Amino acid sequence: MGQISLKEIKAVSYERAEVKKGYTDQSLHIDLNETRIDIAPIEEKIKEKFIGGKGYDLWLMWNAVSGDTKWDDPENAICISSGPLGGTPGYPGGGKSIVTAISPLTGAPIDSNVGGYFGPYKKFAGFDVIQIDGKAEEDTVVLIDGIENTIKVYRAADLPEDSYEMSKVLTHHFDDKKPVNVSVVTAGPGAENTYFGCLNFSWWDAGRKMVRYKQAGRGGIGTVFADKKVKAVVARYGAISMKANAPADLDALKAVTKKHAKEINTLDPKQNRMALVGTTHLVPIMNDHDCLPVNNFKFGAHPESKVIGEEVYEHIFDKGFDGCWRGCAVACAHGVKDFSPFTGPYRGSKVFVDGPEYETVAGCGSNLGIFDAHTILEINFYCDAYGLDTISVGTSIGFVMECFENNQITPDHTGGMDLSFGNRFNALELIHQMATGKGFGAIVGKGIRQMKEIFAKDFGADPKFMQDIGMESKGLEFSEYITKESLAQQGGYGLALKGPQHDEAWLIFLDMVHNFMPTFENKAEALHWFPMFRTWFALCGLCKLPWNDIVPEDNKDTPEPAKVVKHVGWYAEFFSSVTGRKIDGDDIITMSEAVYNFQRIFNLKMGYGTREHDTVPYRAVGPVTDEEYRSRAKRYDDQLVEKYGMDISGMDTTAKVAALRAQREAQYETLKDAVYKRRGWTSNGIPTVETVKRLGIDFPEVLEVLRKNGVE
Repeated sequence: MGQISLKEIKAVSYERAEVKKGYTDQSLHIDLNETRIDIAPIEEKIKEKFIGGKGYDLWLMWNAVSGDTKWDDPENAICISSGPLGGTPGYPGGGKSIVTAISPLTGAPIDSNVGGYFGPYKKFAGFDVIQIDGKAEEDTVVLIDGIENTIKVYRAADLPEDSYEMSKVLTHHFDDKKPVNVSVVTAGPGAENTYFGCLNFSWWDAGRKMVRYKQAGRGGIGTVFADKKVKAVVARYGAISMKANAPADLDALKAVTKKHAKEINTLDPKQNRMALVGTTHLVPIMNDHDCLPVNNFKFGAHPESKVIGEEVYEHIFDKGFDGCWRGCAVACAHGVKDFSPFTGPYRGSKVFVDGPEYETVAGCGSNLGIFDAHTILEINFYCDAYGLDTISVGTSIGFVMECFENNQITPDHTGGMDLSFGNRFNALELIHQMATGKGFGAIVGKGIRQMKEIFAKDFGADPKFMQDIGMESKGLEFSEYITKESLAQQGGYGLALKGPQHDEAWLIFLDMVHNFMPTFENKAEALHWFPMFRTWFALCGLCKLPWNDIVPEDNKDTPEPAKVVKHVGWYAEFFSSVTGRKIDGDDIITMSEAVYNFQRIFNLKMGYGTREHDTVPYRAVGPVTDEEYRSRAKRYDDQLVEKYGMDISGMDTTAKVAALRAQREAQYETLKDAVYKRRGWTSNGIPTVETVKRLGIDFPEVLEVLRKNGVE
């Protein structure tokens, strides 16, 4: 381990605020322009309305930026919070952080939910939320030390370049005797040279005696981090117990924790086996239901999918406890030991790969026509080391490959590379180029929205074709599910506040397989309840997987099995036992609704947040090409005849594609109307004054944004 240089330029001692009922009621603001450190109380009315987590992040960001702020302006604030329930050891999924910033990809607020120990450590060190803004002149490391009760800012030199090595070095530097006390947030060279840089959040794996990582992947927050010349933010804290959050009712907290953890330990081995295979169990399920993205979301299944699914990774994953928070019963954060890359700077070395998750397997595997577990692991490793979001990487390269195969771009544009589907070596080469900002990879690293403009302007590519197959909405690349046969999930992606990420609503099976939502009103109700409930996890500092990936054995017999109502009740008990604020399942929805509508208005403040921004590429709605239609010809023919009452005799495939498109696009617009009505928004997708007053977010500045957009 090489020598590093950290020069202390600012140090502040502070009296650590004790946690009470899940809160410290303190925020930490670090201004990099002036190297200023400020600690401030959080007002009770903000706590009451914004809860914590993403709510606190959004409130601080709202006050930090103007409607004209760009992602690389100094005032763009990176905010990190964990919420009142975050840091509860033993509760499944209880260690999450939520990170926000103005996104380089979308120009609007982006949020990312991430594991690792940083969020809890930062809170127990005394701060519910931290805000970092301004720009440093030189590479900077920030330390929040809850053991010594100091905050320090360092000028850094001689740090390792990639995120993995940097986290390892800093962990041992700040507490070599007890590395479990340290959690590091860092980006990497890819974050410096692309628009979809991620952040790695670390934790110490005591069993393997090594630093492990989870990623805040979406929307380029790592790119903002790197632009500010922040190399790392480090939190240090000591022993943690069930009492660390100073819960209002410790016995009630212990009881609900025991119930949920016991259920998972009993049922996970019988259900999805996430403690054994993580989210790779989704690969065969998605393939069987025609939902696995293949060749840039063109197809939904492939006969070779079995070689990149759970059957393979069950044998590859290293055995041992893999929870990214202390005592999490789901323990799904698996990895591969002694992996040897065959390209790049780690070629021939033995490394530990954190992953892959389903999204990486699908996005960087099947979506690229790559059915090779070794290649997927290598892509996973380098994306993490370089600080690149695997979802945006996979979806962006998929777009490039389809453009290449359709002669929209040629080897003259790609530096001589053949970027046909399945070319795993050149896919890896693109990732190495992204990390250095060189070659054709520098263009790919700008994301699909900008690639469409560059390909049309500089390479003569067809804008309409690229619009149809470019899998981005609001500037964010799609996460990895085929939505063509689920109108509800098309809305789940297109109407999501930050862009097409499945963490707001995952409705494919309810809609497509079970037909639980036959009417537009049914779909609109689901697109109200599920995004609101899922938002609540980001307010409280929790992981969503324990809610619906392991379910009670009698769940299928309940009136609304998709909601997993027993777990909803347990989460209400969890919140009540920690905070002392007694709530039930309906209160969860209302709490989230206030923050959700505030974020929609925040989008509006930044110049987005209206109907036109809720569109999706047609590839997400239906077949773009004749080849795509023919791959599911019977399905589509039957729909034209039976669902839409059309006479298709004599129609060629091109005519059928056009006819189906007209029907499906009209359906999507009708869905928007139904969802807007259910959410209490105008026909242009803007929350009404009545809605913001009902939710108690009718602050003068909120009403002013509405007024400027014609809503009074």
